[in-house]
Amino acid sequence: MKHLSILSALLLISVVVFAQKQTVSLEDITAKGTFNAKSVRGLRSMVDGVHYTTLEGGKRIVKYQYSTGKKVADVFDLEALKEESDIKTIEGYEFNGSETKILIYTNAEYIYRHSFKADYYVYDIQYKELKPLSEGGKQQIASFSPNGEMVAFVRENDLHLSKLKFGTESAITDDGEFNEIINGMPDWVYEEEFGFNKAYDWSPDSKEIAFIRFDETNVKEFAFPIYEASYPNNEAYSLYPGQYKFKYPKAGQDNSIVSVHVYNIKNRKTKAMDIGKETDIYIPRVRFTHEGGKLGIIKLNRHQNFMELMIANTNSGVCNTVFTDRNERYIGQDVLDNLQFLEDGKHFVYVGEMDGYNHIYLYTMAGRQVRQITKGEWDVTDYLGYNAKTRMFYYQAAAKSPMQREVYAVRNDGKKSLQFSTVAGTNKADFSKGFKYYINYLSNTTIPTLVTLHDSNGKQIRVLEDNKDLKARVEGFEMSPKEFFSFKTSEGVELNGWMVKPLNFDPNKEYPVLMTQYSGPNSQQVLDNWRVGWEQYLAAEGYMVACVDPRGTGARGEEFRKCTYRKLGKYESDDQIEAAKYLGSLAYVDASRIGIWGWSYGGFMTSLCLSKSDVFKVGIAVAPVTNWRYYDSVYTERYMRKPQENPKGYDDNSPINHVDNLSGRLFLIHGTADDNVHFQNVMEYVDRLVQAGKQFDMFAYPNRNHSIYGGNVRNHLYRMKADYLFRNL
Repeated sequence: MKHLSILSALLLISVVVFAQKQTVSLEDITAKGTFNAKSVRGLRSMVDGVHYTTLEGGKRIVKYQYSTGKKVADVFDLEALKEESDIKTIEGYEFNGSETKILIYTNAEYIYRHSFKADYYVYDIQYKELKPLSEGGKQQIASFSPNGEMVAFVRENDLHLSKLKFGTESAITDDGEFNEIINGMPDWVYEEEFGFNKAYDWSPDSKEIAFIRFDETNVKEFAFPIYEASYPNNEAYSLYPGQYKFKYPKAGQDNSIVSVHVYNIKNRKTKAMDIGKETDIYIPRVRFTHEGGKLGIIKLNRHQNFMELMIANTNSGVCNTVFTDRNERYIGQDVLDNLQFLEDGKHFVYVGEMDGYNHIYLYTMAGRQVRQITKGEWDVTDYLGYNAKTRMFYYQAAAKSPMQREVYAVRNDGKKSLQFSTVAGTNKADFSKGFKYYINYLSNTTIPTLVTLHDSNGKQIRVLEDNKDLKARVEGFEMSPKEFFSFKTSEGVELNGWMVKPLNFDPNKEYPVLMTQYSGPNSQQVLDNWRVGWEQYLAAEGYMVACVDPRGTGARGEEFRKCTYRKLGKYESDDQIEAAKYLGSLAYVDASRIGIWGWSYGGFMTSLCLSKSDVFKVGIAVAPVTNWRYYDSVYTERYMRKPQENPKGYDDNSPINHVDNLSGRLFLIHGTADDNVHFQNVMEYVDRLVQAGKQFDMFAYPNRNHSIYGGNVRNHLYRMKADYLFRNL
C-alpha cells in the first residue's frame, strides 16, 4: 500500500511537470525564431486584376485566382526547367507589362540598406527559356521597359540597356566610377535617408529613360578598418587590416551635385534637364507622367522645407514648376512616394500637412488644388491608390488611435467612404489591379499576422495565412500580456506607452524596470501589433519592461511630430525621464532600479538621459549617435539645419557634451564597420568620458554594421545585455 502511494505521487508529479509551460529563452528570440509570424510574401497582382502570383519556397512562382484561391498554374518552376540552371533559389521577380516574360534575380550581395548586386535572368514564359540578362558581371536595379522588349540596369555606376529581341547590350553612360560618379542609382545618403535605390524611370512609351546623375567628387570620404575576424582564410586581412572607404556627407559638409538627364533610345542621345543653377539641392525622385514626353522631378532645397514639383519637357529640357510646398520646419521624406500622377494625365495626388495633419489632396497637372480628399485630426499614414472607375481613393490611417492602423476608401467628392479593416490592431492592405480584391495584413498584441483575401466591398473570401501553428506554439509558453497605458507629464503632455509585467506578478512586490525606446522623429514603438521580443524573457526573470513614445514620434499630427525641430533630443529625453518618474511612482515598481536602453536613435536617447537625470540606474546604448555633427547631412539637417546655423541646438543635446553629468552605469555597444552611425561616435564619446573620470563599460563587434548580426552575433549581443542587467539592475 505504501509503495502504491509513492507510485501514485510520482505519477502525479510527472503529470504536473509535463503540463508546465515553458518560459521564453533568449535563443527563442535571437536564434530560433520561435515567435516569428509567417506571412504571404512575393505577391504580385496580375494585370487582369483577377489573378495574383506568389513566390513559394524560393523555387516557384505560382499563379492563383483571387475569387476562389485555386492554383491556376506554376508560371515558373526551377525544378521543371528543360536545362540545368545555375539558379539555386529565386530571391525576387517582376513581370513585363504583357506578362510574357519574368525578370528574376538571385545571389544578391547587399551593399547598404536598400542596394544590392545580383545575377538577373530573363524567363520567356511561352518558350520556357531562361537566359542571363548579362554576361558582364552582376547587375543592380534591373527593370523591364513598359513594352517588355528591353531591360535597363546599373553596373559599376553606369546605366546600361539590354534589348532582348536582338540580344544586345549597350552602355547609356560611361563616366561611372566608384566614389566619383553614379548614374541611375543613389549615393549612400540618398539611399539611406530618402529610402530608395533606383534613380531612373522609363517613359510610358518605352522611348526614353530619365535618370539622376550623382557627382560625389567633393563629398568627403569616410573609412573604417576590416579585420580578419570575418575573413579567417583571407591572407590579405590576416596581418594588416583592410579598409573600406565610401563617400559620406556629414552635417554641414558638401553633398553630391545632382543633375537630371533623359536618354532617347532611338537617337542614342542624352539631354540634361534644366533644373536651375542652384547646386546645393536634393533631387530625391524622378517619375514620368502619363502624358508623353513629360517628366516629373521632385526638388528640395538643402533645408528640406521647400519642395517643388517640376514638369520637364524631355525634348527641350525646359522645366516648369507646377506645385510647391513650404513648411516652416521641414517636409518629411514620406511624401516622396505619396506624390502620384493619376492615369488620366490631368491630375496628381499629394499627401501633405497643410492643415496640421497628413491628408490627401487632389491637384490638376497645372498645380491648382481641386480639393482636400481626407480631413480630420488624424494622420493618413500611407496612400494606397485611386480607382478611376469608382472614383475612390484608398489609404491607410491612424484615424481611431495613433497606436492602431485602419484601411479606408473615400470617393473623390467626399460623399462616400468605406472602412475595410474590421479588427482593431495594425492593418495594411495590398489591392489588386483594378481594386476588385485586396489582401489585408492584420496583427495585434494577441493575433500574429493574419492574412486574408477580400472583395471590393470588404467581404472576406478566405484566409491565406492564419499562423495557426504559431498560436498553438505560443500556448506552450508562459507569457505576460502587453498592457497599454497613458499618462500626463508635468508639462501637461499626454504620452502613450505599453508595459509587460513580470510573470507571476504580485502587486504587493516592487520590481526593477527596463525602459525600451527608439524615440526618433515620426517613429513609433507603441503600436498594437504582434511582437514577442526579449521583454518576455526579462519578464520571466522578474523584470518589468515598459516603452513610451515621446514627443516627436508619429501619428499624432504635425505639431506633436515636429516640436523637436532644431533641438533633437531635448523634448524626447525630457519625456523619457518623465516616463521613468511616472513608472517609479507605481506601487509595484522599485524606483531605485530603473534602467533604459535603445539602439541607434534609442542609443543616443539612452546616453543623453543618463546625463540629464539620476533616475536611471543603468543604461545600454547600442550604436548610438553621440554628437549630431558626426551624422549625415540629409537626416540631421532636416531636423536641425546645418551646425553652422544652429550650433546651440547641436551642442546642447549631444551626449558627448554632457559627460560631466553622467550618472548610473552605462554600457556602450557598437559595430566597427557601421556605415550608418559610425564607430567614431562611441570612440570620441569614450575619450570624453575617460577625461571626465567617468566609469562605463564598452563592447565592440568587429566588421559588423549598424544592425550587428550574422552567425552567433545577435544571440551573443542579447545575452551580454541581459547579463549586464542582471549584474547592475
